[in-house]
Amino acid sequence: MPCTTILVGKKASFDGSTIVARNEDSSNGEFCPKRFVSVDPAGKTSYTSVISHLTVPLPQGGVRYTAMPNADLKEGLWEEAGFNARNVGMSATETLTTNERVLAADPLVRYDAATGTPGGIGEEDMVTLVLPYATSARDGVLRLGALLERYGTYEMNGIAFSDVDEIWWLETVGGHHWIARRVPDDCYVTMPNQLGIDSFDLDDAYGEKREHLCSPDLREWVAANHLDLSLDGQLNPRDAFGSHSDSDHVYNTPRAWAIQRFLSPTAGPWDRALPAEDFGPECDRLAWYRRPERKVTIEDVKYALSLCYQGTPYDPYGHDPAGRPGRYRPIGINRNSQLAVLQLRPYEPEATRALQWVSLGSNAYNALVPLYANVGRTPAYLEDTTARVTSENFYWANRIIGALADGARTGCVPHVERYQEALPAATFALVRACDERVREDAVAGDDVCGELEAANDAIADECRRQTEALLDHVLYEASMGMGNAFCRSDG
Repeated sequence: MPCTTILVGKKASFDGSTIVARNEDSSNGEFCPKRFVSVDPAGKTSYTSVISHLTVPLPQGGVRYTAMPNADLKEGLWEEAGFNARNVGMSATETLTTNERVLAADPLVRYDAATGTPGGIGEEDMVTLVLPYATSARDGVLRLGALLERYGTYEMNGIAFSDVDEIWWLETVGGHHWIARRVPDDCYVTMPNQLGIDSFDLDDAYGEKREHLCSPDLREWVAANHLDLSLDGQLNPRDAFGSHSDSDHVYNTPRAWAIQRFLSPTAGPWDRALPAEDFGPECDRLAWYRRPERKVTIEDVKYALSLCYQGTPYDPYGHDPAGRPGRYRPIGINRNSQLAVLQLRPYEPEATRALQWVSLGSNAYNALVPLYANVGRTPAYLEDTTARVTSENFYWANRIIGALADGARTGCVPHVERYQEALPAATFALVRACDERVREDAVAGDDVCGELEAANDAIADECRRQTEALLDHVLYEASMGMGNAFCRSDG
């Protein structure tokens, strides 16, 4: 799916957390209702995908995990993002682009309807197959890598794994190959829908494996197919395995530019560079990772993943006569399905360490709320999303708000901005209160899970209250702007 990802190392974040964040966006002309659930894999011995018709046996020892599956299962689960009970996070996937040489050297593995031959694994499947069984971020990479080597994949993807110490980013290469890099602790990573890793140490990947991992035959495969385009022998995966199309310059690269412009404002002449120059929105050399100029907060991540090129000529809501609105694909787009921000807080006990921050619908008009991940059930307001339009759950209420507010933007933006500040503040205050109760041993043992579930329920109640109030304001403003309005009262 078209998505945008930010990864923040523990020394770059405001509180020492590892942070993995990703917008899940639906394809053009489509919208995908999402749910927040807790899943117990106990007793499951196999998994069969809808898209590729592939059946994969499941190992024993899977643990409970949170996920963001589709409400409509016609194309499968698409569980997307969550934490398992071991405090390992996974976000899957960022759809990537590649080139013809890679696809010729290792073709994608697609379902053949004529013969009934199954395809490989893809975004639909990866969280389900990996997250319940991962014991660390590194272990998640290795488990997914083994599955890719055995079954192949029908699409190019980037996948993030996190634990309290590390973040790893895996990119698929062709049908069966993969590479992975550890995110530097003091840096952030920006990932639009194109292959991102721009340097790779094969010696480390084949040696100590401290910061680089890959499929076992990658070096030989690259050499045999003449994929390394470097002049100095230092493999640049973006050059070797990525795409180099004109469409990248309007759909992908500008999103990385917008985020880096926000998080590292003095790193370069972002606004003075011509589009294709260094630090321009169409530059092919934007760094995969960069050091921020101050520590990155949760609200920074939400703002970055809501960007519509504010303050630039490319703002679709801009009124600059010399502007170029609509030239580049926004990050905060109408078809954002869900945003998951996976935060692991090293200073909290393991039971309360994992927070899965959630927002639903278009990020320009929604708010981000924290939910405990180490739970056996989730609140109905976030879990019971239907395929039918209704205002009775968090997803659809936000979708309706976004569609109405966009058409009456001048009157609605003040209400939306107040909501975007008030709801995260109120819900995180509930988290802080629950944290304190658990830390002080006022809650112990098996009662901790129940306490976290009760806190999530209180957070959901606050979400409903504030979201319904915003919907009321937005509906009023949109109604007052209808074209058949008339200023004389009828009595």
